Amino acid sequence: MYWLGIDVGTGGTRALLVNAEGRVANSFTAAHEEMRMERPLWAEQHPENWWDAAQGAIQGVLAEAGIRGDQISGIGLSGQMHGLTLLDERNEVIRPALIWCDQRSQPQVDWINETVGRETVLRSIANPVLTGFTLPKLLWVRDHEPRQYERVRHMLLPKDYVRFQLTGEYASDVSDASGTALFDVLKRDWS
Repeated sequence: MYWLGIDVGTGGTRALLVNAEGRVANSFTAAHEEMRMERPLWAEQHPENWWDAAQGAIQGVLAEAGIRGDQISGIGLSGQMHGLTLLDERNEVIRPALIWCDQRSQPQVDWINETVGRETVLRSIANPVLTGFTLPKLLWVRDHEPRQYERVRHMLLPKDYVRFQLTGEYASDVSDASGTALFDVLKRDWS
């Protein structure tokens, strides 16, 4: 019996096997494309590369350890936070993801603070809105790429995109949701 951990990082995706005694049995990292920084403050990656790297890391860790997939009892996911992965009605990626270190959305942060109010935001989501958070990135797409924005049907964080590819389910967790500026941490519900 083993558990599989998958971490979707900025430079690669790591798979980690843990045995029944809680000891690391093996790990394997598969690189993916480096972030693209075509302009100052911009940082993007292709979500499909995360999925390719996740598959490579899973296959690699199982092969190196001599473990079959049916010996895995559960899977846990972690990864870079705050990234904006947009899917259309066919669950296809619309554009490269704006990742955690993308800082282009300061005007959208200012708009949120002016329109909603900093104190209201703090009461609603228990966090200030920052350029690294997901909502300002979504608003940037709305403001600068309206045709792409109109196609959006689902918004996922990086590890949640990999989860979707593995399971077909849209899901996240409180930790990542708290960095979207869309989740009320105190009520543990979307705001």
